[in-house]
Amino acid sequence: MSEQIAFTGPLWVWTGAKGGVWHFVTITGAAAGQLTETALMRRLEGLGRGFGSLKVSATIGGSTWQTSVFPQKDAAGSTGWLLPVKAAVRKAEGLTAGEPAELELRF
Repeated sequence: MSEQIAFTGPLWVWTGAKGGVWHFVTITGAAAGQLTETALMRRLEGLGRGFGSLKVSATIGGSTWQTSVFPQKDAAGSTGWLLPVKAAVRKAEGLTAGEPAELELRF
């Protein structure tokens, strides 16, 4: 993991058909572009991951965890990356849906 980005975006909630609830931050703009370039290079080098995901070390406040970000395209065709934010991090950092989350990713 040699690259790093900082991004601030709102925490939002997705509820699945079976009632499962997941919390995400959508990474957009230049930060998303950097993730896309890195994922493309790794794919070309034969190091790509399932669903086009990219392994990252994420930090919000004093909480750091290992996860993956996933590419996402919305109905308007805009692209971004989804960062899942687990319950332990939300609790430790006092995050609630709709509030901005300041994060750093290393990949």
